[in-house]
Amino acid sequence: MKTPIALGLGEILWDVLPGGRKLGGAPANFAYHVNALGGTGIPVSRIGKDDLGREALDILQAKGIATSLIDVDIEHPTGTVNADIDEQGVATYTFPDDVAWDFLEPTDHGMNMAAKADIICFGTLAQRSSRSRNTIAAYLRHAPNALKIYDINLRQSFYDKERILSSLQMADVLKINDEELAVVASLLSLPDDEKTALRSLLSQFDLELAVLTRGENGSLLLTENASSDLPGVATTVVDTVGAGDSFTAALALGWHKGLELDAINRYAATVAAHVCRHAGGMPEMRADMHIDRKSE
Repeated sequence: MKTPIALGLGEILWDVLPGGRKLGGAPANFAYHVNALGGTGIPVSRIGKDDLGREALDILQAKGIATSLIDVDIEHPTGTVNADIDEQGVATYTFPDDVAWDFLEPTDHGMNMAAKADIICFGTLAQRSSRSRNTIAAYLRHAPNALKIYDINLRQSFYDKERILSSLQMADVLKINDEELAVVASLLSLPDDEKTALRSLLSQFDLELAVLTRGENGSLLLTENASSDLPGVATTVVDTVGAGDSFTAALALGWHKGLELDAINRYAATVAAHVCRHAGGMPEMRADMHIDRKSE
């Protein structure tokens, strides 16, 4: 099987953490983890023509990640986010407005790569601006053969019912955490029970797979005919930055490889637990986590 190409559409930014700053942004984290786990992960984003932008490119290139789909914006700065970490290691985020990733533009090279991609991951945050929202939709339309993963990533007030509905309609896979599911259930008038709500989304939007993550309480994967509900993997949490993105990357690679649901669930949870043990969203991966080492 050829190495799968996975694009991460959206924001590249710097997480400003209590101990310093770390490069991140869900699509960039996703692309990094796909690469680290044995796929070809490529971020599709935009940075400023500034020191933070240059440093971001340097770091990604040093990690072996292709940067050819990252545009440079001469007018708007590279994105940052202030990440406050609580006593349990859980991050909350504050995002400045009008940064480079708010101004994503489609490119010929990007469209060509979208057409070749096996997997495309997108979220809600980068759709806070109409320009980036339209660009993300254009890339998804240009990728008829790609598995389209909507990793919902609700942040602050940068979402509404319309944006969530349109994203679900473009997706093949939904990945959502328990807090986000409560928000979406309220917006879309879904049942209170988590599994029933998730199954409703699976059916209503004709999804191939719906995924609910519940932190230490494990994760639930649903398809039309099967399910996997596993407990969490014990870990010592330093912070949760990037853990969800690593779960999505492992999930995507496991699904692409055709692993059974339980194997995918276990693999993704193990990878996410590893990321929780390290600061920032792009820690080194152990060799035994490579997708080629995984089987049913």
